[in-house]
Amino acid sequence: MRLLQLHADFIEYEPIEVELDDAEKDVSKSKIKLESLIVVFVSVEKGDNKITVEKAIKEIRSYLQNLKINKLLIYPYSHLSSYLAPPKYAFEIIKELEINSRKIINEVYRAPFGWTKSFNIKVKGHPLAENFKVISDKQVTSEDNDEIFQKEDLKQHIIDTGPVSSALKSEEKQQSLWFILDTNGVLTPLEKFKMETNNNLKRFLEYETSKRRAADEQPPHVGLMKKMAIADYEPASDAGNMRFYPKGRLMKSLIEQFVTWKVLEYGGIEVETPIMYDTKHPSMESYFNRFPARQYNILSDNKQLFLRFAACFGQFLMAKDFHITYKNLPLKLYELTRYSFRREKSGELVGLRRLRAFSMPDCHAFCKDIEQAKDECLKRFDLSIDVLNGFDIKIEDIEMAIRFTEIFYNENKEFVAQISRKFGKPILVEMWKDRFFYFILKWEFNYVDNVGKAAALSTDQIDVENGKRYNIEYIDEQGKRNNPIILHNSPSGAIERIIYTLLEKAAKIKQQGQTPQFPIWLSHTQVRIIPIRNEHLGFAENMENILSRSQIRTDIDDRQESLGKRIREAETEWIPYILVIGDKEVESTTLVIRDRKTGKQIESNLIELIESVKNETKDKPFMPLNLPKYLSKRPQIMA
Repeated sequence: MRLLQLHADFIEYEPIEVELDDAEKDVSKSKIKLESLIVVFVSVEKGDNKITVEKAIKEIRSYLQNLKINKLLIYPYSHLSSYLAPPKYAFEIIKELEINSRKIINEVYRAPFGWTKSFNIKVKGHPLAENFKVISDKQVTSEDNDEIFQKEDLKQHIIDTGPVSSALKSEEKQQSLWFILDTNGVLTPLEKFKMETNNNLKRFLEYETSKRRAADEQPPHVGLMKKMAIADYEPASDAGNMRFYPKGRLMKSLIEQFVTWKVLEYGGIEVETPIMYDTKHPSMESYFNRFPARQYNILSDNKQLFLRFAACFGQFLMAKDFHITYKNLPLKLYELTRYSFRREKSGELVGLRRLRAFSMPDCHAFCKDIEQAKDECLKRFDLSIDVLNGFDIKIEDIEMAIRFTEIFYNENKEFVAQISRKFGKPILVEMWKDRFFYFILKWEFNYVDNVGKAAALSTDQIDVENGKRYNIEYIDEQGKRNNPIILHNSPSGAIERIIYTLLEKAAKIKQQGQTPQFPIWLSHTQVRIIPIRNEHLGFAENMENILSRSQIRTDIDDRQESLGKRIREAETEWIPYILVIGDKEVESTTLVIRDRKTGKQIESNLIELIESVKNETKDKPFMPLNLPKYLSKRPQIMA
């Protein structure tokens, strides 16, 4: 049962016409107005019973007592749920609720059941005026309580979560065997592995085995993303949906372009697919219970839809309609989703580490058999390393986990050993006795942040179910139809997590007494020119024009502030190169350049500076500034 309790100044409602065959009989069509009351909108769901009614009454009594109200309207309202009980049964529950309500309060009204009604309501403006509850015969929970969605198969009219997949439930209960895989492919049980010399791996192990994802404290990147005007929480949205300021938007766009370039070089075929799908599609319905994620659900035109939590659905449905032969395999479909949606638990939503709406590069390879899938998996491993290196995220910055079934490992030990040799560091292994998901192997690179939490970046999976589930077929050498093995690769992980990793890595560098900075190709401003006085502005503008035409993002700090303040602010923005322009620079070809990387002032000229930046940004995408080039023209985005 679902209750939406509202403290109202008044409600007016008028029965218009019968909506259901089992609608209440002998209903007056007069307009009714009630004042100063609690209105309870009620949806009766499958499984509701007398215990549900008793718990609902306790909730209603508590709400009435808290607000000291003695008037109640029970308003049947099916739109709070799409998991409704049959109408005849629902009406009996509504009447039971009315009867029991009269035991706690004298003035009880009920709107007619099964009728289309028009209504007008004015809800009071205090914090307790709106109260939503989900009632079951097991527990009562508020709308923002995640636990109800881990235990019940309930759905709302427009809801922020849906039923939890059986894969998620299994993941929470499953028994795992943990090992360390060395660079020779040898498995060592955790209790026998000497961890003293590998503190980062130890922190990663503690995070993984505890399965505690909620944040205990704020990681440094949250303060940095705000201070540097990259991103912030959006208070007007659902938790886990972020706002990105111009600097963050430019950084995201560059990262997206770079990953896409790399995937296209690898052979990916870029496509675009919808962000919402019909939950009743036969392939979708069964896939829910095999994918470990919580989804958002929407009711539209009497169709229940869900927002995608990956690009799998669209690519699989597309591949199903292709004519594919063994000559086309491996077929590599790619999409960078903006956005994918997962209803993560609220306690896990801290900064950019874990979001509910995120941009995910998703590349699926359709392979003819497990041997081709393993070969392709190794190529995609190399692709992922190459992508992370492009962000200056090295193997020494990350930890790796690999998960597989015991059967797969016993049959493919050399393949697993190949992966371990490629990584070149000890790897955390989780082995399952049984297969809970659609995949038999999954590997992932993880960054362990400054508060001991980890976030997965690159990942790949060997999927043995969805080729058949989605009826994807290819014609083999003998002319027979077969279902492909599917690989699920994100060569970078979520785009937002790359920014998270860069900020957390920078915070770690700063703690070590070094100077943090972004890779130059991701720096919003690559060169800042600071004219000392107004008479130097024309020379600065000429330099900016040359640099910008050379595809180097350059701005001019023309504000009427002291030179020292402007230099300090440029340094707090992590700008790689700062040029101060005075009489000496105007009269000669020599420039004094403040180089953030070395922390030194170097004498050079404009041509050498251009060559240096070009060398550091080689083979990386470029975008022009998305803010005015004059700092005096920019809004102050952050305090």
